[in-house]
Amino acid sequence: MSILNVEHLSHGFGDRAIFEDVSFRLLKGEHIGLVGANGEGKSTFMNIITGKLMPDEGKVEWAKDVRVGYLDQHAVLQKGMTIGSVLSSAFDFLLKKEERMNEICAQLGEADEAQMESLMEELGVIQDMLTMHDFYMIDAKVEEVARALGLLDLGLDKDVTDLSGGQRTKVLLGKLLLEKPDILLLDEPTNYLDVEHIEWLKRYLNDYENAFILISHDIPFLNSVINLIYHMDNQQLNRYVGDYDKFQEVYAVKKAQLEAAYNRQQKEIADLKDFVARNKARVATRNMAMSRQKKLDNMDMIELAQEKPKPEFNFKTARTPGRYIFETKDLVIGYDEPLSSPLNLSMERGSKIVLVGANGIGKTTLLKSILGLIKPVSGSVTLGDYLEIGYFEQELTDDKNRSCLEEIWEEFPGFTQYEVRSALAKCGLTTKHIESKVRVLSGGEQAKVRLCKLINKETNILLLDEPTNHLDVDAKDELKRALKEYKGSILMVCHEPEFYDGLATDVWDCTKWTTRLV
Repeated sequence: MSILNVEHLSHGFGDRAIFEDVSFRLLKGEHIGLVGANGEGKSTFMNIITGKLMPDEGKVEWAKDVRVGYLDQHAVLQKGMTIGSVLSSAFDFLLKKEERMNEICAQLGEADEAQMESLMEELGVIQDMLTMHDFYMIDAKVEEVARALGLLDLGLDKDVTDLSGGQRTKVLLGKLLLEKPDILLLDEPTNYLDVEHIEWLKRYLNDYENAFILISHDIPFLNSVINLIYHMDNQQLNRYVGDYDKFQEVYAVKKAQLEAAYNRQQKEIADLKDFVARNKARVATRNMAMSRQKKLDNMDMIELAQEKPKPEFNFKTARTPGRYIFETKDLVIGYDEPLSSPLNLSMERGSKIVLVGANGIGKTTLLKSILGLIKPVSGSVTLGDYLEIGYFEQELTDDKNRSCLEEIWEEFPGFTQYEVRSALAKCGLTTKHIESKVRVLSGGEQAKVRLCKLINKETNILLLDEPTNHLDVDAKDELKRALKEYKGSILMVCHEPEFYDGLATDVWDCTKWTTRLV
């Protein structure tokens, strides 16, 4: 049974086309991975099918009474909302059903026989729905999901704006799971999630009976939960049966076949043109030349998709710093309350250290405390000599109304326009991206703009907070290569073991010193 039909969808931003005549059909129980390079339109597609964005052309049609749950990578939680209120809002639609049930009960006393039958039937449907969605156990269900996602320890009355990126993702995910929708739409759900909760989500999706569409650049995670791939590439959407590895095999074969057919056709075209040029003027062979020309004019031309620019990240290294990058003495990090026991840490020149552990235990806070961006609760941080620091923040705080050009120029006012464009192009951004406002770019493209700032600055220590979030597979592979070759030191927060495997000289498990329950 078809849950969603998308027909002849076309959409673009300004003169930048995203989709061209795309059709798509989602069947009950399908577990789909939606893949493609940064900026190909995966999040835009989700926004169109959920009605957040109107397409330029085409039709989006959901089956009747289908309830859609959408985990949006850009979802905003307002100040004043608590963890408990956001989770409980999953049952808002049931509260409306309860109101309708009360209305029906009030109408029953005055209804005639025909109306009575209709009202009783509607009442039965509502009661079944309330029972099916655990309406009479709301508080218990909220508590159960909050516990599973590690939110109960934070307190259900905690304001959501005080949470870390990973904790906010968990709250939105918890709300979604409590809603029990007929279809889940998940846009990069593993961003900001720690390893333990990625495993929990993996188990949940494997047991999930309804359909879901999942956008993710975390290939091991993707492979473990999906059975179909839809590949978004060059304004088209193509279906592949199997996991991501199987898709790559089939895609490589298709690409090779297309290139072979294109080369054969180009040779045939060259031969036909040569024959026409040599024979059209001769009376004896003119008819044959015209026949060849006709064949040329009617030929269906094979076109090869334009190769996507692959990013090149090469970090510039500043002068050699002193032996120690930083040392802490009885450092206690936190904001209103301590997040750690007293820390006596040190990092030597040339180290590449990864910070791991659950969300909300202070990994980002530690980076900011070392940088002096926030004051420690107590204790001190001593930075080494001759440090040239590069910092990659987890979330963009800059003015997104600037264009990419302006963003880089702001950082490097001495660059010529050619140098700015070249720097952005090396990070895998096209001319259309470069001239666009930062806010219309995808999460991955915005990350590339921020990486562009970092690689064009001379540094000898990089502090990286979840640098792989939103990046596509090619960009992630290139970033890993560049960081392995980087001559400076690295302190990085990362939840992807396959990314830091072979790169890290040391892994610090922050759960060992946190004061938070994990």
